Amino acid sequence: MSRIMHFSRDGKRFVALTAFALFATPAFAMAAEATTTVVDPKVQVAKYFSAAIAMGASAMGAAYAQAKIGSAAAGTLAENPDAGAMLLVLQALPEIIVLLGFVSALIIVG
Repeated sequence: MSRIMHFSRDGKRFVALTAFALFATPAFAMAAEATTTVVDPKVQVAKYFSAAIAMGASAMGAAYAQAKIGSAAAGTLAENPDAGAMLLVLQALPEIIVLLGFVSALIIVG
């Protein structure tokens, strides 16, 4: 059974404005950044502190998650040795949090 979505006039306007906002905002930000050449030292310090907080918070969160997963995995492996591959995947998932924190820090620093 096929469903066709029909938008009202207001729905089409909402979709168009949302698409414009999503695609135009980075262009406006890049244009504004290109015009500013002098950066206040306080702004630079704030950028580095916020990048450090983004990286540190993501690393601490991942470490906490891996500690909890690791202790649960040890108990699971004691009862079911065949679950090792699944537990390895669960142990690797929090590392994505660290990678996202690293990417966020790079974006903040610019």
